[in-house]
Amino acid sequence: MGLQASVIIPVYNGAETIAACIDSALKQDFKSRYEVIVVDDGSTDQTGEIVEGFGRKVKLISQKNRGPAAARNAGARAAKGEFIVFMDDDCQADKHWLAEMLWPFESPEVVGVQGRYKNRQREIVARLIHLEIAERYEKLRQQRFVDHIGTYSAAYRRETFLKCKGFDEKFSIASGEDIDLSYRLAEKGFKLVFNWNAVVWHQHPTSAWHYFKVKFWRAYWRVRMYKKHKRKIVQDSYTSQNVKLQIGLFYVFLIGLAGLFFTQKALIVVALTALAWFLSITKFWAYALGKDPLVGLITPVFLAIRTLVFGVGFAYGVLREGVLG
Repeated sequence: MGLQASVIIPVYNGAETIAACIDSALKQDFKSRYEVIVVDDGSTDQTGEIVEGFGRKVKLISQKNRGPAAARNAGARAAKGEFIVFMDDDCQADKHWLAEMLWPFESPEVVGVQGRYKNRQREIVARLIHLEIAERYEKLRQQRFVDHIGTYSAAYRRETFLKCKGFDEKFSIASGEDIDLSYRLAEKGFKLVFNWNAVVWHQHPTSAWHYFKVKFWRAYWRVRMYKKHKRKIVQDSYTSQNVKLQIGLFYVFLIGLAGLFFTQKALIVVALTALAWFLSITKFWAYALGKDPLVGLITPVFLAIRTLVFGVGFAYGVLREGVLG
């Protein structure tokens, strides 16, 4: 009997997390045969030695540093399973994760499955990040099919994945290559689904600086994404419309500030834009206050800085990548 699934874990300098990740992948409550593949993307720490310590339980692929998209593609090419299932090295899978990731494929029309994060951290930034993600999961749960699969917990039919040429390796860092693939699959008419019960535990960043740095680069790379998938500028199954509105208001706010050098009437634009931005955050602010009151108290400040970072990152992307025409 052949392998049903190949669990693929790309890693770069993940010595602190990879052992627990692999251990969770090996201890799945799953009746069929599966393999675990780790792709070491040119690590300079002890990652390779740690993976080798698992012996024949894990297939190790080592390559020069080329980014997570290339690492995942390398794992997919080496995989023997009918389904390829990705997770990140800073995640630990629930024991039922693999079974939950694969059962939706009982429907022949499904070619991709998205799982979800859980989190146990108590640091304030990590809690805020998780609330951001959790709110978007609520949106995904309401849809039969989605057009967004994040590779921290993602499964695909291997044959379809390879026919669609996998992840675009021009996304040289973790920057949206998974969303790009999701869009391409959805545009071809393939069905992608979200499974709330497919859980991995994740360690979110605990530093505000790290959080905003990630947001900046996500906004930057989103320009390339939208150049490839212009229709998704309007809407997709995951991205909050309010976030897009907030970025637009940020640019209007800047125009208003610049206008103050010429006329005091520009103050009206500044005031109305600030009010519109505040109203746009009320839904998530209320959600945060209800779920985690302490996080809710600081949410407006974080969202204000996030809007600034998103706006600057997106503008930088337009300058570097070109306009969206």
